[in-house]
Amino acid sequence: MAKALFLDRDGVINEEVGYLYAAEQVRWVEGIFGLCATAVRLGYKLVVVTNQSGIARGLYTEAQFEALMAWMRGEFAARGVLLDAVYCCPYHPEHGVGVYKREHEDRKPGAGMLRRAARDLGLDLGMSVMVGDRCTDVAAANAAGLRQAFLLPGEEARDCGGAYVAVGSLDEVGEWLEAAAGAEG
Repeated sequence: MAKALFLDRDGVINEEVGYLYAAEQVRWVEGIFGLCATAVRLGYKLVVVTNQSGIARGLYTEAQFEALMAWMRGEFAARGVLLDAVYCCPYHPEHGVGVYKREHEDRKPGAGMLRRAARDLGLDLGMSVMVGDRCTDVAAANAAGLRQAFLLPGEEARDCGGAYVAVGSLDEVGEWLEAAAGAEG
């Protein structure tokens, strides 16, 4: 079975701007391409798992989200890194509009997107890791039984609870991946 590096999108891949849906709004988080290249070299699949309440709220469409993700995948590919899969949860139980107003197992802190990726890609969740910037990312990683969860600074002003390592940068995650590979090998 394969292992994955799960990445939240907003605040991890791109800087948080609030309801991102257009390429011209994208500002890459420092170190994201280097981290992804390291992970791929070490045998990790790259999987994006992102709550997208902007779709639920009617601020942009699923088609706009998909178009942005196609552009982002192209930007990764241009740097020699391929994203293996992208999963998104377009639902919100309180702020959703129409069919999008509901709870869903994919919405982090639920582990639905991670479990679906495991089924789709043949992943060993116990060998996989997650990088997020919110307590919901940590909770999803813990619920899915991931080996490690990392929390970047920025969105949370409190302790998240659960099992995770707080890091100051994506470079620290890359160093951990390297050290873990060395310990395994």
